Amino acid sequence: MHTGDRAQLAPRLVGLSLIAPAHNEAPNIPELVRRAGQALAATGLSYELVIVDDGSTDGTRAAVTALLPDRPWLRCLAMTRTPRGRGGGQSAAFFAGIRASRGDLIATIDADLQNDPADLADLLRVLRQRDADMVQGDRSHARRDNAVRRVGSIVGRLFRRLLLRDVVRDTGCSLRLMRREVALALPLQFKGMHRFIPITAASLGYQVDQVPVGHAPRTAGVSKYGLGITQRALPGLIDCLAVRWMINRRRPVDSAEIVLPADAPAGTEVLRPTGAPA
Repeated sequence: MHTGDRAQLAPRLVGLSLIAPAHNEAPNIPELVRRAGQALAATGLSYELVIVDDGSTDGTRAAVTALLPDRPWLRCLAMTRTPRGRGGGQSAAFFAGIRASRGDLIATIDADLQNDPADLADLLRVLRQRDADMVQGDRSHARRDNAVRRVGSIVGRLFRRLLLRDVVRDTGCSLRLMRREVALALPLQFKGMHRFIPITAASLGYQVDQVPVGHAPRTAGVSKYGLGITQRALPGLIDCLAVRWMINRRRPVDSAEIVLPADAPAGTEVLRPTGAPA
């Protein structure tokens, strides 16, 4: 059995896991933990905050571990095979965090404090009210981006709409909430897939809703956002084509075991979905 399989089968002990990848975010860690702790406690669910140190070189891991003793709900996960001096990327960090988490519900968030953990309450409310499988945060009403970022966002949305029929307004927002089943189905071991989480979930048949959330300017640390439109446009187009290929080529993998009930007439059989209790 692979390590990922063992993590997937581990008992789920909390109601909500919040996963925050962090690459060189040491100055933001104490405030992130404070805000996240308050927001998670307000949900009324049992919870954990999993901060994934993605190859940081600035003391991010030390900032998290210093807070561990007094916070049993805080966990620190370290990516162990990142490129020298760099992180493996947000997709890989989300993948690792999801499989190490113990929540029936899984939320994701950026560690740079541009997402507000307090918005988790709205995501949880909509998930319950609409019986959704995923609720995606939408910062589009609150962002005050420069011209380069605005053009880049427009180009990206155009690619996704034309190639994937993706109507989600803000796929770049890391603040989202989903059921564990959805999170485990996402192919986040591929670079850049975190930008396609909502459309991937929708293509798998899950109900995805959107909720307006806040957006704050970065006050500490350095943005990991590429500066040039061309630096992002071509890789973004290639990623869109790759995701379209995966969606078109994906096939259902559900199965059912054929069971012959005891003392039943000959030829009687029952189909039991694989994994269902006997």
